[in-house]
Amino acid sequence: MIPTQEKKQKSLLDRFLDVIEYAGNKLPDPAILFLILMLATWVLSAMLAPIDFGEIDPRTGEDLKVLNLLTGTQLAAFLSNMVNVFITFPPMGVVLVAMLGVGVAEHSGYINAGLKYLLNFTPQMLLTPILVLVAIVSHTAADAGYVLVIPLGGVIFYAAGRHPLAGIAAAFAGVSGGFSANFIPSGIDPLIQSFTQSAARIIDPTISLNPLNNWFFTGSSSIVVVAVAWFLTDRVIEPRLNKTAKVDEDMTDAPKMEEIGSKEKKAFWLASLVMILGLTGLVVWAYPLDSALRDADGEITSLAAPLMKSIVPLIFFLFWLPGLVYGFASGTYKEMKDAIASMSKAMGSMAHYIVMAFFCALFIDAFAKSNIGAMTALKGANFLESMNLPGQVTIVGIVFLTAFVNLLVGSASAKWALISPIFVPMLMQLGISPDLTQAAYRVGDSVSNIITPLLPYFPLVVVFCQRYVKSTGIGTLVSIMIPYSVVLLIVWTIFLLGYWAVGYPLGLQSSYEYIMVR
Repeated sequence: MIPTQEKKQKSLLDRFLDVIEYAGNKLPDPAILFLILMLATWVLSAMLAPIDFGEIDPRTGEDLKVLNLLTGTQLAAFLSNMVNVFITFPPMGVVLVAMLGVGVAEHSGYINAGLKYLLNFTPQMLLTPILVLVAIVSHTAADAGYVLVIPLGGVIFYAAGRHPLAGIAAAFAGVSGGFSANFIPSGIDPLIQSFTQSAARIIDPTISLNPLNNWFFTGSSSIVVVAVAWFLTDRVIEPRLNKTAKVDEDMTDAPKMEEIGSKEKKAFWLASLVMILGLTGLVVWAYPLDSALRDADGEITSLAAPLMKSIVPLIFFLFWLPGLVYGFASGTYKEMKDAIASMSKAMGSMAHYIVMAFFCALFIDAFAKSNIGAMTALKGANFLESMNLPGQVTIVGIVFLTAFVNLLVGSASAKWALISPIFVPMLMQLGISPDLTQAAYRVGDSVSNIITPLLPYFPLVVVFCQRYVKSTGIGTLVSIMIPYSVVLLIVWTIFLLGYWAVGYPLGLQSSYEYIMVR
């Protein structure tokens, strides 16, 4: 029980987050929760399937209906596809392969040695913004940030004597909450642009949008995300965690920071040389326009480029090889089976995640097939359109609607494929460019990633937190991330409106004139 005096001293925000954490952690184990959600989706789909909602799926041009998952046909399909749904769950291969390599680098001591050097020249006050900035840049390497930057955020903060969950939260806010804030182009840019252009051609068949039509805005948005995450982490989240989430003393999986001896220093620089040579070789290989690592058009950052498809294997080798070198050079490893033991230990720490991922994969697959999320997105978009609001208000409405729909439909491209044919043409007729409509969508698509369990990597972040505070549950993580989500939603939306009002171009020129609406 909290003493009465302590209750009085708590801020309204602390009380609200306490309620969220308490309620969330009273839920069943995440694996059981996903099972319950899947069963609830089945029942809800059976209830909604007979209803004609009168919506047309813009992706197919056919009627959009809720699919009854409790029919004999669908239950048979569920059983026959269960294994495939699990093994093709997007995060599974990414997480397990990357962790095999990172596990060697971690348990050999290589990562700890690197962090020791990092902390020696990084001022304490700049630790948070640097971590968030690295998390934002990690978007360029697909989902690498989830399996690399987020756990390292906990390690870095723990090594610096700070609360490790605050480091995980800051990194999570950068990787996922700031998903659309990046000054380095990535494969998501042309993917989103392709849907925007298709929607815009409903009004203007000749329109051509630049794949980097939001680049200037997303680049400058990284400053906003870093500033917000820095302030919240240091002034709000970490002080609260220090009071409410005591780090377990018997952490078996959490890396420990020790002083580096002369032998370890030599081993670290030798291993780092191996990593540098590997990265140099990769750059040399990828540089020529006809490199096998580029796509058919010579692009290196497109989702079709072999380099982008090889990010996870590259993470494996770029940590596994230096980890091996460090292990043998420092004496941590005496023979190869010691390295294999490190890989086994890394997989052992993922056991709970694998169980959660099994039920999470089944739930997300069922929810997507039911079309409940898609129907919600279309109904919300049509309602906003029917309001016939001024352009500025509609832009804000798109941001907030997208943030809400993002809780139900995780894929950025899937949501935009559904609602772009409604919003883009509607706002073009008000004189608002497709580039701006897309920018509003991307803001909303980012800010609620960090509070939805439908995010495929959400259970993984829970597991990372449990390395330090074993009692961490979904409620704990959601309560930690809600301030980031809400503040980013408000501040980023205001920044978009200000950016628009000033009249700066959102990105590289498109054939559709950038129009100011005052």
